[in-house]
Amino acid sequence: MSTSSEIRERFLKFFENNGHTRVPSSSLVPENDPTLLFTNAGMVQFKKVFLGQEKREYTRAATSQKCLRVGGKHNDLENVGRTARHHTFFEMLGNFSFGDYFKKEAIDLAWRFLTCELALSPDKMFITVYKDDDEAMELWEKTAGVPGERIFRLGEKDNFWSMGDTGPCGPCSEILYDQGQDMSCGPDCAIGVCDCDRYLEIWNLVFMQFDRDGQGNLNPLPRPSIDTGMGLERISAVCRGVYSNYDTDLFKGLIGLMAKTAKVSYGHSEDIDVALRVIADHSRASAFMISDGILPSNEGRGYILRRLIRRAYRFGRSLGMKGSFLHEVSLEAADTMGKAYPELEESRDFMVRVIKQEEERFADTLEKGLVLLEEEIANLKTAQKRVIPGEVAFKLYDTYGFPLDIVNDIAGKTGLEVDEQGYNALMDDQKKRAKAAWKGADSDNIFAYLSRSAGDDFQVDFVGYHDLRSRGIVKFLLDMQGEPLNNLSQGNKGWLVSSATPFYGESGGQTGDRGRIVSQTGMARVEDTLKPLPNIIVHMVEVSSGKLEPGQEVDLIVDDGRRVSIARNHTATHLLHSALRRVLGEHVRQAGSLVEENRLRFDFTHIKAVGKDELSRIEDDVNSAILADISVETMEMEHEQALEKGALALFGEKYTHKVRVVSLADVSMELCGGTHLKSTGQAGSFCIVSEGAVAAGVRRIEALTGWEALRYWQDKRSRVESLQEVLKVGPDQILDKVSALQEQLREISRENRTLKEKLSSGTGSELASAVQNVSGINLIARKVDDADMNGLRKLMDQIRSRMDSGVVLLASKNKSKPMLLLFVSKDLHEKFTAPQLIKEVAAEIKGSGGGRPDLAQAGGSDADGLDRALTRLEEILAGR
Repeated sequence: MSTSSEIRERFLKFFENNGHTRVPSSSLVPENDPTLLFTNAGMVQFKKVFLGQEKREYTRAATSQKCLRVGGKHNDLENVGRTARHHTFFEMLGNFSFGDYFKKEAIDLAWRFLTCELALSPDKMFITVYKDDDEAMELWEKTAGVPGERIFRLGEKDNFWSMGDTGPCGPCSEILYDQGQDMSCGPDCAIGVCDCDRYLEIWNLVFMQFDRDGQGNLNPLPRPSIDTGMGLERISAVCRGVYSNYDTDLFKGLIGLMAKTAKVSYGHSEDIDVALRVIADHSRASAFMISDGILPSNEGRGYILRRLIRRAYRFGRSLGMKGSFLHEVSLEAADTMGKAYPELEESRDFMVRVIKQEEERFADTLEKGLVLLEEEIANLKTAQKRVIPGEVAFKLYDTYGFPLDIVNDIAGKTGLEVDEQGYNALMDDQKKRAKAAWKGADSDNIFAYLSRSAGDDFQVDFVGYHDLRSRGIVKFLLDMQGEPLNNLSQGNKGWLVSSATPFYGESGGQTGDRGRIVSQTGMARVEDTLKPLPNIIVHMVEVSSGKLEPGQEVDLIVDDGRRVSIARNHTATHLLHSALRRVLGEHVRQAGSLVEENRLRFDFTHIKAVGKDELSRIEDDVNSAILADISVETMEMEHEQALEKGALALFGEKYTHKVRVVSLADVSMELCGGTHLKSTGQAGSFCIVSEGAVAAGVRRIEALTGWEALRYWQDKRSRVESLQEVLKVGPDQILDKVSALQEQLREISRENRTLKEKLSSGTGSELASAVQNVSGINLIARKVDDADMNGLRKLMDQIRSRMDSGVVLLASKNKSKPMLLLFVSKDLHEKFTAPQLIKEVAAEIKGSGGGRPDLAQAGGSDADGLDRALTRLEEILAGR
């Protein structure tokens, strides 16, 4: 009986032995794909390859891909733990062909792996094909030897796959495994008729052979491809002869740990079993999400992580758990799967801290949520209503993490129902807002023509690591919209691609080079350089004289001063990254960077602000490396070899089989394609200018090097010298002098408040004696100079203590903003209240207000209306 780890390895090894390259799983965060919240299938990391926008060093690949699905028809979060198959996180085993083999070999490989490697019985397997795919039907019979009566033709809904409304698509073929009559849903159970688990889909083979155009036409692809997917959890269950994925070794250890911790048994109570499965699934998903740099927040991916942690925690509480416990299950998941996914081991301590902190935060809000629900139920019963509003259910979910089924459960026990329609409408709005937080503008690719015309074999020879000047041939000349040009003349802008270039194209956080390009007929300024495709560098140019034409030989000259400044900041970024890991801990991972001419910016994972002492240590660490003048070494090696040597991979980078390693002795080693100094001493110096949060669990440091750092310190020195002149003290006495001045200011402020209170007391007595009678009502309506709302309230208290019955209106202007405070004694409330009067009076200052029956306040925007407000109150009372 194979373990899940053995099945994973046997799958990858089998396809390696059949000419495939083993490709590591990509992150759960899709790279440069604004259409996806998470990586949800094995083909995601190869999407650009299938679209012809990127070329890899191989044409056959095999992966075990980390995937996350938290929505959609078949992945409703509420079903997780309640069925045998629903999960949030799962592994997708897949083999891929990029214009290499097609249907025949894909079918042969799949069948041989299942029947020979895993020894599954052919008699228990059935096949589905697209209804019009006669080729696949024939291949299954002839190549795999599957009898025709075990092959079923289904329609487009079940057996035709597409990447979107347009683009690559094609028929697919599914391999189903018969789990036996015990799993049947009844007498009508049949393939293509029901969705029960008797005929379990274990592998889907997609034959990408068409390109659907805007009119819906299916045009044959010049190089048909293969994309297959098989869930590891599902095939593991089949191999072990169990009916639930949760009974495999992928989950049994997690469920067992939680059951032991909660002192409950698995398999004896459906409610307990559901809770244990939810905790196991969500804890595993949380571990993988955090290891890929996702942290709890209130939007986008972080919002999903927060929901999973809180949902699992709520189920733990239903088992009687108190305090923090989820992090222990996530730690078990990291230990179980750390060998296959080393990032789990690397981030295990940080993961524990993140989950434990989220548990502790939620523990407080959970109690508040229960109180809110109990209050709502009590109010509904008092009002003799039986339906909990959708708004209440949604608030409980959104604010306190209550899943709808928990609210339904509590409501059912008290004889109430939940307005699920209203709840679902609000959930739809929430999902749209969540998408808005992560979905970027899917702008048209202006380099689509370039991608098509360049072909798979074209690549620009980048010589910029060693030379800042070179010659090349103009291969493509495009307008700013990406369309081809015969020439580009003076005053016009466009895109230029040459056969070779020393210009670095923006990538990996490093900005693109600038400079100039010269031909026999003209000269152009290079305003920016991009790398829109893996092997192509594009120059954004503006012709300053003459014209440029395709086919010309040109000289390409990089602005060397700017390049050196960028290199200072890039090398310092590597030093900063390693310093952060030494000072704060190895949980620190890069979450983004920007390397420009004048500054560097570095985003990293850390759940709290970096202290002043820590910042000083980090700054000292970097400067120590600069002063040591460490040689910057670069070398190329196999990707796996680089990782084995301890090289760090950077955020947002996609690495080929051969990678470039930048090494700074024993201080830093990273995979990096950027440009660097020859030694750290060329950076001059390093200073941190800011540190702060950019998202939940993500901090940002901005820093300067070289001349910019020197100017920064010179400016600081100049400011200190100016302070010395103003304060007339030496540099060592500035702090004491400022502290003394602050204490003097506080003393003056205290004296000022005391004086105002004395004056206010006198003013209160004076105003209380200046009462006028309007229609039998005592009225005081006066302006008070330079009082804030607190001052008005103190004055009002003094007047009220001297007035048994009446109305008082005090008006003031503070920082050019008008304010009103109005009092109505209790004996007049049958005639009018303070809020009623203030609304009418506040209109004169273009404002509004409200408050209690006896006291209301208002603010506005027109201070010139204060006198009119006082008069207006008198008119209102006179008319009563």
